[in-house]
Amino acid sequence: METNLYFVRHAHSIYTPEELERPLSETGVRDAVRVTEFLKKEVIDQVVSSPYKRAMQTVEGIASFIGKDIEIVEDLRERTLSGKPVEDFDGAITRVWQDPNFSWEGGESNSVAQKRGVGATLLLLENYRGKNIVVGTHGNLMVLIMSNFDPSYDFQFWQNLEMPDIYQMTFAGNDLVKVRRIWEKK
Repeated sequence: METNLYFVRHAHSIYTPEELERPLSETGVRDAVRVTEFLKKEVIDQVVSSPYKRAMQTVEGIASFIGKDIEIVEDLRERTLSGKPVEDFDGAITRVWQDPNFSWEGGESNSVAQKRGVGATLLLLENYRGKNIVVGTHGNLMVLIMSNFDPSYDFQFWQNLEMPDIYQMTFAGNDLVKVRRIWEKK
C-alpha cells in the first residue's frame, strides 16, 4: 500500500522579520491558485501544513477544494537559521549545509532541523498510510527531509527549487519508492 506525500514549497512571500505571519506576495497569491489547479489533478485525502502563514496560504485552495480544514503540523515549520537576522544569508545558509552539525547562535543545524522534519514525515506516513496528503512546508526543511531518504537531494538541489514547487514522494511503508516533480514553471 503506497502513501503519497505532495510536498509543496510555499509560494513567493513578502519579506518581514516575523516568520510566522509573513504573507504571500501578489505573485505568490497568483501562484497559489496555480498550485491548487495542479493538485486538483490528484486525488487528495488531506492537507497538512507548517503553521507559517505563507505555507498555509499556498495550500489553502486545495484544502477548500477537497472540503477539509488544514491540519497544522508544528514540526513542518521552516528551519531556524539564526536567532537574529543574518547579514549574509547566502554565506550563512551555505555554512550550515557544509557542516550538518553546525548552527548559528539561536539557530538549528541541518541535523536538528532534519530530525524534526523527518519525525513529522514519519508520523504522517503512520497516520495516513495509503492516502494522498498535501504537505505545505518550506524549501530548506523540505530538502532536508528529502535528503534523509535520498542523499542526492542536497544543497545544490535546494538552490534550484522554485517558489512554489511541488514534489510527490511515494512511500511503501516508510521506504521511499519514487519522487516526481509535478510543478511546471509558467
